[in-house]
Amino acid sequence: MLLALCSIVGATGTQAQFLKKLKEKAQDAVNKKIDPGSGSNNNNNTNNSNSNEQDNNYQGKPTNKGGGGLKNTTPPDVNQQMTDAETAHAAAKYSDARYSIQQALVGVEIQLGREILKKLPNPVAAMQKDTAQDKVYSAQWGWNNMTIQRVYTDKKDKQLTVTIGNNALYAGVAYAYFNNAYGVQANAENQNMKQTKVKGHKAIIEYSDSKGYTLMVPLGQSSIMVWECINFNDENEVMAAANAFDIDGIKKSLGEQ
Repeated sequence: MLLALCSIVGATGTQAQFLKKLKEKAQDAVNKKIDPGSGSNNNNNTNNSNSNEQDNNYQGKPTNKGGGGLKNTTPPDVNQQMTDAETAHAAAKYSDARYSIQQALVGVEIQLGREILKKLPNPVAAMQKDTAQDKVYSAQWGWNNMTIQRVYTDKKDKQLTVTIGNNALYAGVAYAYFNNAYGVQANAENQNMKQTKVKGHKAIIEYSDSKGYTLMVPLGQSSIMVWECINFNDENEVMAAANAFDIDGIKKSLGEQ
């Protein structure tokens, strides 16, 4: 191994020295100010160009031109993972048992998420669901780490993305608002954020020119439902779209009180 490494290093050093000498010769030719009309000068310029190109190719990082990508992982088999957990526990392999239980839980969460996706309305605000963008994923343990997402679009410039589950960013905004962690410009004529209700559930609606409308409904201690609405005409259209969803049914499915 050491001899092979030395051979590689030696070959690399030889190539670098060769390129360096080649560049020096080309530079010497330029410094001597050879007649531009002579063939010798043209050859040296060619060598200089080739030298720079070789040097750049040698030192530069290659560009990836394709690959097979990654395939979707098959959700864990819940029954098999529970069996593996029992076997590992009996053998006092507690780390393996813990891992198998975690995988079983992930499998349950993915099944639940897919069932909730099946129950979501379609169409919504004259937009069709884009199932190619459906997402169900679990980060760690428990329902508070599961996220479900669906996109609706008119295939032009209007889009609604609904996210159900754990969303730390929006959950923090919502709970801070309801807990009066910061002041609200209640008397402003045009508010960027305000409180509202969706099917009897407390909600917050926010607007920005760059993102459009964002509607947030906390579903319990750990979950939140968020609608991100791009190119909607006004907040009434956003509320109408949100009212198409069975919020109580989703909350019950998640086990939230």
